Amino acid sequence: MKIHEYQARDLLASAGIPVPPGQVISSIDEAAAAYKHVTGASGNPLAVVKAQVHAGGRGKAGFVKLVRSAEEATEAARFMLSNRMHSPQTPPEGLEVGKLLVAAGVDIADRPGGGSEEFYLAITMDRASRRNVLIASREGGVEIEKIAHERPEAIIREHLHPVAGLEPHQARSVAQRLGFTGKQILQAASLMVNLAKLYVEKDCTLAEINPLVITATPSSDGQVIAIDAKFNFDDNALFRHKDLQAMFDPAEENPAELRAQKFGLSYIALDGNIGCLVNGAGLAMSTMDIIKLHGGEPANFLDVGGSASEEAVTEAFQIILGDERVKGVLVNIFGGIMRCDVIAQGIINAARGFKNKDGSTGFKVPLVVRLEGTNVEAGRNLLKAAAADLPTLQAATDISDGAKKVCAAVG
Repeated sequence: MKIHEYQARDLLASAGIPVPPGQVISSIDEAAAAYKHVTGASGNPLAVVKAQVHAGGRGKAGFVKLVRSAEEATEAARFMLSNRMHSPQTPPEGLEVGKLLVAAGVDIADRPGGGSEEFYLAITMDRASRRNVLIASREGGVEIEKIAHERPEAIIREHLHPVAGLEPHQARSVAQRLGFTGKQILQAASLMVNLAKLYVEKDCTLAEINPLVITATPSSDGQVIAIDAKFNFDDNALFRHKDLQAMFDPAEENPAELRAQKFGLSYIALDGNIGCLVNGAGLAMSTMDIIKLHGGEPANFLDVGGSASEEAVTEAFQIILGDERVKGVLVNIFGGIMRCDVIAQGIINAARGFKNKDGSTGFKVPLVVRLEGTNVEAGRNLLKAAAADLPTLQAATDISDGAKKVCAAVG
């Protein structure tokens, strides 16, 4: 699960990590009062208006704006709440913005030699070492993936102890390697330790601060504070965190993915035109790969699980064909405990009873089915017999045959 930036800031503040004051608004009329509130608290006329969406690239898209008056804050809010945000991380149709964060601006200290004192800080799971890891860099406020690829030496990694977590001496060492000096070393180290504790306590899969900055002051010792934050949480642990569940924003999720969750289906929408219905995550991945191998583009990842019941298959078809881009469907099922003849009959019943948007029933797009496993011959015979009244149905002998047939059918 993901949360908004303003919610991430609240989590940081609850863990003793300093963040600039901010206020969330959902209408244009609230912008001026929010601006006056946050600038009055900071004593600085600079503020920032930021769209609250679960996608990156907000700044380049024009959905993060610095403002220096209530009028500018209102105009920024009007633009963001009246337009859909488009960035490389949004769907082609963009994202509707329903909430804005109006936060106090921060004067960032200049870095000796050029640039500003901005840093990157995150904690996540290192699957190679099977431990949590602190990742830090002096290159804050930019795409960390690009830095890691082009200049891996600019990335600091410090693994956390499985029980003790991030120990103070580790945090101080990282702070010094990042270039913090004086009292800023202890500030940064304390912040890292608190972030590590928060990461574990909330069952995070990612806790990221980007950028972490040093504020500009008349003296050389500015304050170390977090400007922006991102948190992802382990869905399987959410039952332990009622507070996090309350932060879930369904408006930021794909409606089809939410619908799939209600029926125990694992569904992720993609950009292609060939729908995939598969039992097993690994089989689903290989199915998408072989569709691409034969020149097609998968429209989704959909794992119906081990049972592949008629109810699950019916709902899966409704979700897949709810995407108007889908021009054909490939079903790839391995029957283990569930027999292939039972699965085949379930697919046939689901296809015959499928309700189209125009009120008619039955599949109107090519449906290619590949079965393998227990009672596979009986299942294939059922599919062949059903093709008489399901003209779009084709049986495949193997997965390669299935991919070829569905790719040919959708052109």
